[in-house]
Amino acid sequence: MNLDEPRPARPIPAYGHSAVDYERRVDYDRLRTYRLDRTRAVLESSECGAFLLFDFYNIRYSTQTWIGGALGDKMTRYALLTRGGEPVLWDFGSAARHHQMYAPWLRPENSRAGMLGLRGAISPDAGLMRAAVTEIKGMLRDAGVAELPVGVDIVEPPFLFEMERQGLRVVDAQQLMLDARQIKSEDEIALLSMAAAMVDGVYQDITEALKPGVRENEIVALANKRLYEMGSDQVEAINAVSGERCNPHPHNFSDRIIRPGDQAFFDIIQSYNGYRTCYYRTFAVGSSTASQRDAYARARQWMDAAIEIVRPGIGTDQVARVWPAATEFGFANEMAAFGLQFGHGLGLGLHERPVISRLNSLEDPVEIQQGMVFALETYCPASDGFSAARIEEEVVVTETGAEVLTRFPAQELFVANRY
Repeated sequence: MNLDEPRPARPIPAYGHSAVDYERRVDYDRLRTYRLDRTRAVLESSECGAFLLFDFYNIRYSTQTWIGGALGDKMTRYALLTRGGEPVLWDFGSAARHHQMYAPWLRPENSRAGMLGLRGAISPDAGLMRAAVTEIKGMLRDAGVAELPVGVDIVEPPFLFEMERQGLRVVDAQQLMLDARQIKSEDEIALLSMAAAMVDGVYQDITEALKPGVRENEIVALANKRLYEMGSDQVEAINAVSGERCNPHPHNFSDRIIRPGDQAFFDIIQSYNGYRTCYYRTFAVGSSTASQRDAYARARQWMDAAIEIVRPGIGTDQVARVWPAATEFGFANEMAAFGLQFGHGLGLGLHERPVISRLNSLEDPVEIQQGMVFALETYCPASDGFSAARIEEEVVVTETGAEVLTRFPAQELFVANRY
């Protein structure tokens, strides 16, 4: 071997999950700094004097805090970032105290108890929203930005009405936050790779369990168990679809018993340290038919064509055009087929930028940039009228093209527990 020759590019790492002294792995301080700096940059570039964030992915991105999904989506946690200021977070009181102890990047006085009403369970008449807006307005005044618009990502109508009643002008911050989140740092990419590696392993477990007599929900239970054992912080959803349920695609799971010769596909949506997977694989159970193999081959062809074209500088319309039109695989229009030939950004959220589809990308393309991470999905119904193939690959956009994070074999239809 000539050591002077250029070495081949190394794959994106999937580090061990522990912090160790003998390897440099994910640098969480660097990750937190990157995310807050990106948030500040888009705030400074906007007309806004402050961002008021309720979307719990945006809250995590800007404050580096998290509370489980059951409470995180109740529209009670919120964060304020003013121009030149530090993030302020309102959370469940005990969680706020925990942040004060274990999240030193937030000033202790900026981690506050808050409650707005649990999506209406406490009536706005109780005055919690009125008091919160009054407090926020005072903080805007203190920061010298009270006359500028407030960027809000998502909001309950009564809270919006109260902001307007107190004289605050509200504009959309969600587009700006999605701009901030679309280019991933090396630490974010590493976490996405680590999350994908977890699903690689779960698919091995699924292939061993995928036999006639097992039910779809049992596969879902197996996947949940293994993911949480491996360190997942949220299993958001697992689709398990088999037999005659494959076409049309229901995007869920049932208690159906899997039978010999079924085609079955699964989507595993989960996160490690907040960073998500969306990762379909299709299998045949025991044996496969010519119709199933043909559908799979076409879905794979569409996938490979999309991966091949991805590189910095091209538009999402160019990717969408390599996929068949809705009418070519049995749908009346692109709205009816949305989500089947599809791409979507991955990060703290399941659906980030870019979104790639014939529904939106042909008329409103987005330029693909280095550092984007997104999933590409294809679907092909089989000629038997009820089977179908579903494939999904997660890719990182590098300077030379796309690097695939999802590694469970998918070039050919995998027959689990072949007879």
